[in-house]
Amino acid sequence: MTHPRPPLAGLRVVESSVLGPAAITTSFADLGAEVIKVETPAGDYIREMTWPIIEGISLMHYHLNRGKKSLVLALKTPEAQEVYRELVKRADVVIEASKPGALARFGLGYEDLRKINPKIVFCTVSGWGMTGPYRDMPSHGIAYDTWSGVVTPAYDEQGFCYIAEHVGIGIFAAPLIGGLTVLAGVLRARETGEGCFMDLAQSDASAAFDWYRSESYLAYARPEDVVTGNKADNYQRRPVATAGMREGVRYQIYESKDGHVLFMASEQAFWKNFCEGVGRPDLFEKWPGSKYADHARGNLELRAILRDVFRTRTTQEWLALSVKANTPIAPVNTPKNLPEDPQFRARMQLMPHERHGADMLPYPVRFVGEELPLPAKAPTAGQHTEEVLRTVLDYDEQRIADLRKAGALG
Repeated sequence: MTHPRPPLAGLRVVESSVLGPAAITTSFADLGAEVIKVETPAGDYIREMTWPIIEGISLMHYHLNRGKKSLVLALKTPEAQEVYRELVKRADVVIEASKPGALARFGLGYEDLRKINPKIVFCTVSGWGMTGPYRDMPSHGIAYDTWSGVVTPAYDEQGFCYIAEHVGIGIFAAPLIGGLTVLAGVLRARETGEGCFMDLAQSDASAAFDWYRSESYLAYARPEDVVTGNKADNYQRRPVATAGMREGVRYQIYESKDGHVLFMASEQAFWKNFCEGVGRPDLFEKWPGSKYADHARGNLELRAILRDVFRTRTTQEWLALSVKANTPIAPVNTPKNLPEDPQFRARMQLMPHERHGADMLPYPVRFVGEELPLPAKAPTAGQHTEEVLRTVLDYDEQRIADLRKAGALG
């Protein structure tokens, strides 16, 4: 059923965003918040940025700005600035997703806005944040991944260095961390009557998201008699994080008859279940391993045996054995074939392009027994200008006409 009141109904966000940082409020809109995207008369040029372009509009715009309302204001005019202030009086959150201080140039910074709404939660989202030697450098999303160590430089056959394929972290981690923090600020503001000013750097978020590798290196910088490896590795240090998986055997990717699977029997009990499940108890007798976290690292004899064993069944047959024998095995998909995976199809109902402009993944958390309302298609620039002025600010036709005449609406 569709619940009569979405989880974030009643939350109003005024967002001044350009490009990727707009992602911080996408989940808010998905969950029912009213997100008013205030754009310049030219509009956010995210609609023309990166690929794919679908009927003249970028996938990134369709995804990041879905469910939002677009209001065009020419903030260089005093009249538009006054409209902005009146919106903030009725809002819970202001998002400045561009260069820090962009709104302050128009007299709309946090110190200005808190005077008219003491409960306002103001979050500025940028690449490098408000402080530090990099704060004034222009940048794009991959910069935060190269800075945080996520991207390893690659070289082609001609010796040219290039950006290797990787999962983007900074521009996607920042909305998760920032969104959670903004909602924490709203909860406190509603309880205490006091808002706050948040400084969110996408670079910081990228580093925080990849904490395990960075903190592992910090740990390894300490003496070896203080920081060691696992008991299963005889306390010998292995390479940091997933780099230490290369020599694994009981925790490794193997070819199946029609693809690949990830085998994860690092616990002794799971390893025993696997050996019995494939009719090879001799493997457990010969290499029983330790109770926990034993990947049989470097055991090439066992690795060769398992390579041949896994080639005898299809991926789906191995997944069936995983359940039957109680041993962890998972499919190895690609972003291209993931939507065909039966688990994906059972849980992640795609938002169709016929309605939303692009085929998109839905909000990933399910509310048991109810359905979230589908967000509206990402707006054109200024699509909701008059609607917002009428329904949020109660402006009449004459007031709107005066604003247009003054150039406040572009």
